Amino acid sequence: MDDYRKYLNPKTIARLKKIELKAKLVVEGFITGLHRSPYHGFSVEFSEHRQYYPGDEVKHIDWKVYGRTDKYFIKQYEEETNLRCMIAVDKSASMKYASEGNISKFEYSIYLAAALSYMLTKQRDAVGLALYDTNLKTFLPPRSKTSYLYEILKTLDSTEPSEQTGTSAALDELAERINRRSLVVIMSDFLDDDISVTNALKHFRHRNHEVVVFHILDPQEIEFKFGSSANFVDMESEEEMITQPYQIRKSYKAAVDTYIHNIQKECYNHNIDYNLITTSDTFDKALRKFLSKRARI
Repeated sequence: MDDYRKYLNPKTIARLKKIELKAKLVVEGFITGLHRSPYHGFSVEFSEHRQYYPGDEVKHIDWKVYGRTDKYFIKQYEEETNLRCMIAVDKSASMKYASEGNISKFEYSIYLAAALSYMLTKQRDAVGLALYDTNLKTFLPPRSKTSYLYEILKTLDSTEPSEQTGTSAALDELAERINRRSLVVIMSDFLDDDISVTNALKHFRHRNHEVVVFHILDPQEIEFKFGSSANFVDMESEEEMITQPYQIRKSYKAAVDTYIHNIQKECYNHNIDYNLITTSDTFDKALRKFLSKRARI
């Protein structure tokens, strides 16, 4: 494995202590990977360029970049980069779950949120943070100052999951709090009634926001590949149930697949970018999806 790739691995990042270092190394690993891939547009865009489009003034083409990539890019200036992004992280009880060998859904979301915040700030975009469980707990409105990044990172680092689970009401509350048109990035396992969840997501679109959904799940929540006997514990009530997983795996997977499909379909129907991410996925998967959306705004 190339050295830069290890910093895209969730388990490697979890072993580091400072969240600023985690965010920095994830982004640097991601950008290094882009430079070594055919996705030149993404890596150059991060360097404060964007792709040339018909109608752009030719005088703004960066010919040095053209010489390296054989593609036309426009140098972006500070006044042109004015994206406002609100990152919302679910801190409800169900996000604490982690199967053997993986970090928790909450940890994964925190590291991804930190990396996105770092990347957006370096691009001089305005970034804010919302943390929620059954209701909105933290709301930091989007700002573009570098000093504000450390307030966001400190808040992420000091947050722990709660003892309750809920998504819909909190997202509705957040949609009402964001006054200016923004790109809203939501990280959650969405363990709530699927109709309520999708109605809450549509609320952001009704208020004219762009929305990116990262549906964060543990691999075992999708595959349900437990041993011959397993003890399941409710994250809220601590109620326990011992069962033979193979007896219920088929019906469980059918229910989960239907749930994921319903959310994905409703997102598609309302122009919401839906991305299923597992806690075993390297961070570049989500970061690529985000930059793809960023480039279309």
